[in-house]
Amino acid sequence: MDFDHIFGATPVMAILRGLPVAETVRLAGRAWDLGIDVVEVPVATADAVPALRAAVAAGSERDRIVGAGTVLGAEQVAAAADAGAAFTVAPGLDLAVADAAAARGLPHLPGVATPTEAQQALRHGLTWLKAFPAIALGPAWFRAVAGPLPQLRFVATGGLDADNAGAFLDAGVRVVAVGSALSDPTQLTRLAELLTPAAG
Repeated sequence: MDFDHIFGATPVMAILRGLPVAETVRLAGRAWDLGIDVVEVPVATADAVPALRAAVAAGSERDRIVGAGTVLGAEQVAAAADAGAAFTVAPGLDLAVADAAAARGLPHLPGVATPTEAQQALRHGLTWLKAFPAIALGPAWFRAVAGPLPQLRFVATGGLDADNAGAFLDAGVRVVAVGSALSDPTQLTRLAELLTPAAG
């Protein structure tokens, strides 16, 4: 499985960070009900792994995809793989982590914030990248980078919400990933509206 298959035509991913197990599963189910098919559960600390495992189990019952975020080292790659995650995500570009994920059969989404990092990732065969923090980079960054590096596909993360996500999609971002904004219960519903833009 690769990110072309994981994300398909779905331009929104929900990031469920630091939540209790039951709340993680509840919000994942809400996202899936709304058509947001891909969920990321960060595992920066070991106590987050049970929430990832529970979300994976819930997703498997509905044929939905769950990945592990904030994967910073090989031990977290192993924990994510053992929990059944479909992919791994990192805030920065660490090629050793990407290689560890590949060794476990997991596509890896590294974070970048400069063309230099993006080019380094591309040389390593990574064409799907997480741009972080997207709110600081701004939509214009994606338009600019697409000029010399059109083969890259970006997931924008960091500071996004239902109010600004559309501007990033309009700038060519393939997927917007929303995390902390989900503390607002209206966000998922509003983000789902991006899945079927109004004609006109």
